[in-house]
Amino acid sequence: MSSNSAAITDRNIPVINPWIIAISVMLGTFMEVLDTTVVNVSLPHIAGNLSASVDESTWVLTSYLVANAIVLPMTGWLANHFGRKRILMTSIAGFTIASFFCGLAPSLPFLIFFRIIQGACGGGLQPLSQAIMLEAFPPEGRGKAMAFWGLGIVVAPMLGPVLGGWITDSYSWRWVFYINLPVGIVGLIMSSLFIFDPAYISRKAQSIDYWGIGLLAVGIGALQIMLDKGQEDDWLASHFISILLVITIIGLSWFVLNELLDNHPIVNLRVFKNRTYASGVFLMTVLGFVLYGSTVLIPILLQTLLGYPALNAGLAMLPRGLGSFIAMPLVGVLMSKVEPRKLLGIGFSVAAFSMWWLGKINLNAGYWDIFWPQFVQGTSLGFLFVPLTTITHDPIPKEQMGNATSLFNLMRNIGGSVGIAAVTTIVARQTQVNINVLGKNTNPYNPAAQTIFQGARAMFMSKGMDFATATKQAYGAIYGMVQQQASILAFLHSFRLLGFMFLAVMPLILLMRAPRHKAGPGAGMH
Repeated sequence: MSSNSAAITDRNIPVINPWIIAISVMLGTFMEVLDTTVVNVSLPHIAGNLSASVDESTWVLTSYLVANAIVLPMTGWLANHFGRKRILMTSIAGFTIASFFCGLAPSLPFLIFFRIIQGACGGGLQPLSQAIMLEAFPPEGRGKAMAFWGLGIVVAPMLGPVLGGWITDSYSWRWVFYINLPVGIVGLIMSSLFIFDPAYISRKAQSIDYWGIGLLAVGIGALQIMLDKGQEDDWLASHFISILLVITIIGLSWFVLNELLDNHPIVNLRVFKNRTYASGVFLMTVLGFVLYGSTVLIPILLQTLLGYPALNAGLAMLPRGLGSFIAMPLVGVLMSKVEPRKLLGIGFSVAAFSMWWLGKINLNAGYWDIFWPQFVQGTSLGFLFVPLTTITHDPIPKEQMGNATSLFNLMRNIGGSVGIAAVTTIVARQTQVNINVLGKNTNPYNPAAQTIFQGARAMFMSKGMDFATATKQAYGAIYGMVQQQASILAFLHSFRLLGFMFLAVMPLILLMRAPRHKAGPGAGMH
């Protein structure tokens, strides 16, 4: 027997406390998810320091997301081909080293190059950590495991802007990358000591699906760039975006056909034949759409309409993370006592209510008007992530778990990218519609508008302005009020639309089968 295949059997794998394994894999995952948002608030500083425009500096984000999205669905195949532990440790090491060089970057192209490496290495960390944790815990303990995993996936993106803003203001944008070094080193050491490949991963040589790799890279890469740049370039009015759309459709269609016909596909799409898994992945895609879409909307609303500084806007996002932090461990315990599909239904209902609540705020909203809807939404995410992840993966055999978790995480990220692109477009277009409607009614023949205009002109004249200047200032003030009201109405429309999406997909819960594995007497113990 070769050294590759002989080494690991179920009998000689050391017995490791599953919570030690969970901490080992979550260090790298938390670091990777944090990096998807921690750089956002540092972009102006990066652009200024590296002599680039803010538009050019956005490629620091885009390059990371594209590389991440391309590698993510390949992770299951890479783990089976090269060994799960080997790929995990390579990913953590590559991510950590790339972070170091990002911090040293003397120019924007240098930084973008290492952000691509960082994204490629980080792409495998989420599905690998999820697959390892699902296998490390017995079926009745997977609810707690996924609660722990969900904390990293949900809380890290919300901490990112706050942490990034504080580090950039207090030290330098370079430390946004350097903070990954100690976390990566500890994660690498723990993975080396406590992670072992399961017996079914034999790392056998087999034909490589080169067509699948190429088509996946082209299709996903074009899709991610199109979503990231679409609103900025006015979508199909841009030849560049139109070309990307054609490449995406052809590339992904050809990719799907190739994977279904290939005997050794890099991504096994046949897993979607399972009704529970397919429904769960679709629900996770919608969850990613709403979660990331609302995560983008709220800071923009706070900064552009309510006058919050960037750091305060980031701090105002923390209630959502706090709600998730409290709810996820609780839901992990409830999973052993309540049918998970019921918890999932509660989660979608409460999440829809929280979006409706946000859709009722106005320009006079105070901190607590923003705090409570977000806290409720964060709590609902605990009731969504934990049961949804557990139910979706329950019918998947262990040997297919790596592939299943890769697709699950890919669709959440794609849902998030589509959500961000959609909500920014909806707000921009709806604001213009609202300006036209409100402006049409703001005329000298409208008694309310005339009263406001006269009051504004009187106020400016009381400051010593002459009649003509005060009149111009009053017109400008009224137009500013129209713009503000049009913008807030567009944001409220988007929040209500996101809430409706949660309600619309709830019937899919009925298509999912309850988990076969029921919690035993020890389910409540670690």
